[in-house]
Amino acid sequence: MTRALARLDRRVLRAFRTRLHPPALEHAAVAYTTTGEFGAIWIASALAGAALDRERRGAWLLSAAVVPTALCVNAVVKRVVRRPRPRLRGLPPVGRAPSTPSFPSGHAATSFAGARAIGTLAPGARGPLVAAAALMSLTRSYLGVHYPSDVLAGAVLGSMLGARLMPGPR
Repeated sequence: MTRALARLDRRVLRAFRTRLHPPALEHAAVAYTTTGEFGAIWIASALAGAALDRERRGAWLLSAAVVPTALCVNAVVKRVVRRPRPRLRGLPPVGRAPSTPSFPSGHAATSFAGARAIGTLAPGARGPLVAAAALMSLTRSYLGVHYPSDVLAGAVLGSMLGARLMPGPR
């Protein structure tokens, strides 16, 4: 990563960490990001689809499987890149800071993979799904546990996997 890009990353992260941080919003961000641990909210949504739509149960189960696949691919990239978590003087992370490397964001990867996969089966819900994935991703920098570029890379990785692994219209 170039120095200019690293400086921009830290500047944007500092902006995320210093603006709009009333306790209620921080608590809401922690609660929402917790539902994204290991892609849980996306897996649960796909399994609900499988339970409700028996005709396409196999496709719904495949969409559920896309999420842990994204998590595994993300973990491999983390091990290769080994970028440390952000540390800003005077601005510790809010909530639980993972001990794994930072790049790319697993929450972003699983959220965008899930949104893309589920959106293939529920095209009318694509917009809200992508918005939910974006919000999940943004909580990671807002809470100070990922640089913005970690989140962007995770979103791209997850989107690509979600689109690639799900058959049908995109």
